[in-house]
Amino acid sequence: MKYRRSPFLVSYWSGKQLVIENFVTGQRIGTAPLAITILNFFDGWRSLSEFLSHFQEYQAASLHESLDLLVKHFLLERSDRRPSPNERGMLSWAPWNPAAGFFHFSTKDVEFEVESHRSFAFLQRLARIHPKPPPVKRYPRAKKVRLDWPKAGSGFPRVLLARRTWRKFSKQPADLAALGTLLGLTWGVQGWVEIPRVGSVAIKTSPSGGSLHPIEAYVLVRNVRGLPPGLYHYDGAAHRLDVLRRGANSRQVVKHLAGQWWFGDASFVVFMTAVFGRTQWKYDYPRAYRAVLMEAGHLCQTFCLTATWLGLAPFCTIAFNDSSIERMLGVDGVSESVLYAAGAGTRPSDETQAHLGTMGARVRWRR
Repeated sequence: MKYRRSPFLVSYWSGKQLVIENFVTGQRIGTAPLAITILNFFDGWRSLSEFLSHFQEYQAASLHESLDLLVKHFLLERSDRRPSPNERGMLSWAPWNPAAGFFHFSTKDVEFEVESHRSFAFLQRLARIHPKPPPVKRYPRAKKVRLDWPKAGSGFPRVLLARRTWRKFSKQPADLAALGTLLGLTWGVQGWVEIPRVGSVAIKTSPSGGSLHPIEAYVLVRNVRGLPPGLYHYDGAAHRLDVLRRGANSRQVVKHLAGQWWFGDASFVVFMTAVFGRTQWKYDYPRAYRAVLMEAGHLCQTFCLTATWLGLAPFCTIAFNDSSIERMLGVDGVSESVLYAAGAGTRPSDETQAHLGTMGARVRWRR
C-alpha cells in the first residue's frame, strides 16, 4: 500500500483553525499545522514504512491515526483506490486549478430557501440592522454633463424596457415556432469562419472568448404545442432538437429549480451547460473560467430579450440543484457542468403583478 497527496487541496485559516479541503470531494478538516508537513512528505507515492521512518520522533500510534484521518477525508490518495470520476475529470483542469476548480465545486449544490413570509421578515430585519447599499454610485462634487433620456418609441428600446422576470404563466402552451425562433436566435450558429490550419469557428448572436462557444442548451419541455413533453438537446449547427428523454411535468421543474414553485407552470426550461474543454483548449489560465460564466450571462440576456420580443414571459435563475440536473442531462459535472437556467411560458391574462415576486413589491416607473 502506498499513499500520495491529493492534487486538489487548498488550505486556509478559519478564525484560529487551519482548514485543509479537497475541493473536488468537498471533504475538509480542521487540523494542526503538522498535517501540512505530513502532506508535504507525500508529494509522491510513499509507503507506510517510509512515513513512519521519516517521522520517527512521533509515536507510531499517533502517526497511524493521522494517516487514517487524512485518507478518510480524501486528502491522501491510496494506491489501491481508483480515483472518482470527478477526480479523473479534474486532471484536465490542471492549468485552471486550484482557483477555478475550488470556486466551481464550492458553489455547486448549495441549499436555497424558497421565498416566504419568514424570509421576507428576515430581509426586513436585515435592512433595519444593515441598511441596503445604494443601488447607484454618485460623485456629488464632480462636474455634471446632462444627457437626454433614450426615446423608447422604436422596437428595440421597447423590447429592452419590457424585459422582466416573470413568475406567473397562463395554462396555454407555447408555440413550437416561437421556441424554435428563441433557440435559433440565442444558441443557433449563424455562420462559420474558417481559420487556416486551425479549423472552423462558429458565429452566434452573443460574444464568446476566442469564438469557442462552450455553452450548450438542453430544453426541458413541459407545455409546447406540437412538441411532446420531454428533455431535448438543441443542436445549434443543424437547428434541431435531439430527443433525450420523454416526459416532463411541473414537479420536475420545481424540483430542479430548488423548490421555486412559481416556475412550475412555465412552458419550458433551458439548462445551459459549459463544455469546459473548448475554452481550456486555448486559454490555460484560471481567469478564463470567468469568461465561461460571462458567456452564459450574455446568452441568457439574449434569451430573455428574444422571448420578450416574441411576447413570451421569460425568467432566469441560478437557484437550482446542480447534481440532479446533471444526472438528468447525463453529464459529469466536470468536463460539462450546468451553469444557468432560463425558461419561459405564455403570459397570463392579468399581467399586472405577474413579473413581481411574492413580497408585495411596488414599482415606480420613470416618467
